[in-house]
Amino acid sequence: MMKTLGAAFFVLHCSCFVSCDDLFDPAIENNRSLSEMETDPVFARGLIDNAFLALPYSSAPESDVATDDAVSNDNDNNYKKMATGSWTSEMNPVDQWANRYHAIQYCNIMIENCDKVMWDYSSKALNQMHSDLYKGQAYALRGLHLFYLLRSHCGMVGSELMGVPIHLTSEDATSDFNLPRNTFKECYDQIMADFNEALKYVPEQYGDVDAVNVPAKYKSMGATDAEYNRAFGTQQRGKIDARIIAAFKAQVALFAASPAYASAGASTYAEAASQAAAYLNIIGGVSGMQADGWKWFANTSWLDNFGATDANPNEIVWRANVEKNHSLEENNYPPTLYGKGRVNPTQNLVDAFPMANGYPISAAESGFDASNPYEGRDPRLKAYILVNGESQGAQGNVINTAADSKTLDGINRENGVSTKTGYYLRKLLRSDMNLDPSQSDDAKNKPHMALRIRSTEIFLDYAEAVNEAIGPKGQVSGANYSAYDVIKALRQRAGVGGDDDPYLEACATSKDKMRELIRNERRLELCFENHRFWDLRRWQSGLNETAKGVSISTAASGEVNYLTVDVESRQYQDYMIYGPIPYSELQKWSNLQQNNGWK
Repeated sequence: MMKTLGAAFFVLHCSCFVSCDDLFDPAIENNRSLSEMETDPVFARGLIDNAFLALPYSSAPESDVATDDAVSNDNDNNYKKMATGSWTSEMNPVDQWANRYHAIQYCNIMIENCDKVMWDYSSKALNQMHSDLYKGQAYALRGLHLFYLLRSHCGMVGSELMGVPIHLTSEDATSDFNLPRNTFKECYDQIMADFNEALKYVPEQYGDVDAVNVPAKYKSMGATDAEYNRAFGTQQRGKIDARIIAAFKAQVALFAASPAYASAGASTYAEAASQAAAYLNIIGGVSGMQADGWKWFANTSWLDNFGATDANPNEIVWRANVEKNHSLEENNYPPTLYGKGRVNPTQNLVDAFPMANGYPISAAESGFDASNPYEGRDPRLKAYILVNGESQGAQGNVINTAADSKTLDGINRENGVSTKTGYYLRKLLRSDMNLDPSQSDDAKNKPHMALRIRSTEIFLDYAEAVNEAIGPKGQVSGANYSAYDVIKALRQRAGVGGDDDPYLEACATSKDKMRELIRNERRLELCFENHRFWDLRRWQSGLNETAKGVSISTAASGEVNYLTVDVESRQYQDYMIYGPIPYSELQKWSNLQQNNGWK
């Protein structure tokens, strides 16, 4: 039976109580038949474009305020509500159910119809190449959307780790939506199968080639280099290629091998290490680590001159488009710089940064001075967090966050704009912005790049996995580097530990000590990039650590005092290492079962 887009979108509306129309600009008319895809490639491409638009990446540090790394000064922030006891199956900021299934529907329609579309009338070879391009994107995106759906909604049902219902065909008004959940392992296997299927169609990397280097598959069809470059050349950068898929597989394998999910037997740490190495070897292993990758957001001259089709440096696995805006700065600059100071880093996170000599501040060898707590520290501290007495913004204003500050930058001076912790955000923000209201929006806007995956994350994935599988100095087959080698390189590029790094050497004698160091390095390197919430849950570790701040005051003698204060308690229950199935879905479908502990 011929399905129509109207029927497909009607089902989505009924199953999710969410309209799809706002995902299309302009909106697709519900009376257009899927058969129109066959002669209208722009219409067909719009389906997969919307699967891209639905990706759940954020350039703002949203979920970090639900952890011990940050709080928000916005009392209406849903992540704040979640962390302080209001997380339910009806109030769920990390709910992915409707949006992921919408995107999977788009992917399934494309997979089923891609070969029927006349992508290009001028050449049979070019038509096939475009078909392969979009089919590869559809499989990769279906796997990725299923991963994010699984991550948010998998959980224990009785004694078994369950996943979500797997949808491998498009749906219409006649489809059965009362489906039981697949197991976690079945979902994992399907995600990896989709990634592997996508690899049959996408290139290693998009880029123009000459006639000699047209792949044999397409050369045998008579494809010219000009035709190949139209389908798979430089202009396609930003779409998913084999390098990006290798990074996806590393992320998913480590996730499934982690303590919260290991009972499913879907992945092992050895497999996760091998998957991470498969990506890292593409960029040259540890020697391919970008020297300034830890402060990519601060390289303003690079951002200002980065073109849409430029090759990505090694730090960037996958990115969104470069866009000019000032929203991150407007939301997070201190109030004296016309910002709202939304995301406030915690004292907990500040304390996690070691001294420049590599020792934690709690170690006797560190040389930490509590009366001068920000000096001699890991350079990443001041690069990522605005501490008292440092400058911010194009004017170079010194920011006073003390309790006795004469400005609104002081801790708790005014609700909704002042810091609640004594710190402001610096990471992700440009340091050369001027948000003065007298400036036009055009003058305020500067290029920003939202990174979806960084190589640093995959380095940390490898270090974590190989340490658990083999130990601090073990290596998986095909990789000539260990967890020790990765962590040493990450610390050295940030200016931590020196050539000898005695603290790292001490950690390298024990898997447990190295685990602690790797997790801390992950916390620092990836802070404010929406990793911490998911990491704590997959590790089954530390969700309820109270968020702390610092109240700074100056005595009559001139002595500056730093008092650690409790800012916000965390109120997670043990079962919350897994998220809920949406309550509305349970009310509609009798075959769905809720995760243990949730209602």
